[in-house]
Amino acid sequence: MAISIPFSLPASFSRLGTRRRNSPLRHELVALTIPILIETLLIMTLGAVDTFMLSRHSDASVAAVGLANQMITFTFIIFEVINLGTSVLCSQYLGAGLRDRMITVVGVSIVVNLIFGVAVSACLAFFATPILSMLGLRDAMLLEGVSYMEIVGAFAFFQALQLTMSAVLRSNNRPILPMMVILVVNLLNILGNYTLIFGAFGAPALGVRGAAISTSFCRLVAMVILTVMLVRTVMPRFPWHILRRWPGHEFRNLMKIGLPSAGEQMSYSCSQLVIAFVITSLGMEALATRTYCVNIIMYVYLFSIAISHAGAISIGHLVGASKWNASYLMGRYVMKVALGWTLAFSLCIAIAGTTIMTTLTENPEIIALGVAILWIDVVLEMGRPVNILYVNVLQAAGDVNYPFYVGLVWMWLIAVGGAYLFGITFGFGILGMWWMFALDEHVRAWAFIRRWESRRWQHRGFASPAEA
Repeated sequence: MAISIPFSLPASFSRLGTRRRNSPLRHELVALTIPILIETLLIMTLGAVDTFMLSRHSDASVAAVGLANQMITFTFIIFEVINLGTSVLCSQYLGAGLRDRMITVVGVSIVVNLIFGVAVSACLAFFATPILSMLGLRDAMLLEGVSYMEIVGAFAFFQALQLTMSAVLRSNNRPILPMMVILVVNLLNILGNYTLIFGAFGAPALGVRGAAISTSFCRLVAMVILTVMLVRTVMPRFPWHILRRWPGHEFRNLMKIGLPSAGEQMSYSCSQLVIAFVITSLGMEALATRTYCVNIIMYVYLFSIAISHAGAISIGHLVGASKWNASYLMGRYVMKVALGWTLAFSLCIAIAGTTIMTTLTENPEIIALGVAILWIDVVLEMGRPVNILYVNVLQAAGDVNYPFYVGLVWMWLIAVGGAYLFGITFGFGILGMWWMFALDEHVRAWAFIRRWESRRWQHRGFASPAEA
């Protein structure tokens, strides 16, 4: 079901959005946030299901699959180069009334990500052993991680196309459709994991390989369903003309947005890989603790991710329509909402930390470290929602370079360098490293707030109503 976009609104979101509950902009934000929230929850659950169900298999399997999944997720940033550009251009072109250009961008995105996806799949499948060995896995943990990466990595191109189509549908105000697809896929994955990991219903007990097979099959199903939905709602016919005459202008715009935007994510993921490698040197308990805590904490900032994506779509529409003041006030409003809800969630998770950790593992060392990390995360979440939001909305407004530079400097200086200094050199272990992660989030949050308040991101869009 399409959601109408109120481009005829007055510019002052302050008057319409924060003082009147019946504001059309607020209604649009809620209508986008709720399905994106559910979809993001289900996507996170899809990845976490493998971890939580394998926790009944062994802590070593959890650690190995957690590291393999981190490497696979890192390669998905290649797809995000195109997907981030697609989301920004689609939102701005729709706001400016340039639908034909939007269709061309979608076609270019599908072609490029298909090529990237096949290349990434081949690399992950054929080089799984040297990659995971380089990250520090050995012996039985290496075998577990390789068996998972070879299967999930070989079919990574399913995820490439799935991410592209989800971005297009959300930018076209149809976030409910990807949400419904992920719901179906999650149910299939839970059933598939239970069947193939533990050998239920007469199937062989495949352990880690069973989780990989189930995950890959579910991504295939999601890709097929999203393709049908895209054809029936947004793009009835594929723009085959782009294969005869490549639209270089749109491709350059995609790369101009996507490279620095994905560069920010790549910087973050590279820093996390280095941190994971350092934590590996602390032992299996520390690595397993990190895997458990990462999968728990991601539910804390889930709402921030959802409302940030929704806010970015709305701001992209407003930027396309040259409504700069409304964009500015929308960003401030969404930041306050995201910060309040995330802090409340983090406190609830910390209070329930002992109960949560004891349901996942019986190892007392892992439980103690995990509970301490969940309390440190309460402090960390005072900065992370701000970063998640302003990275998204600055990119949506066309200010794509600033988030990259901020992330490149502070993540590596504090989150990596500081974590190594306090965690390894000073001997504070994984807890000292987590305090450095919190400091990194706070420093970057301060930088992004200053950027948004300065309004130096204005007039950097890629479309305007005059072009229509």
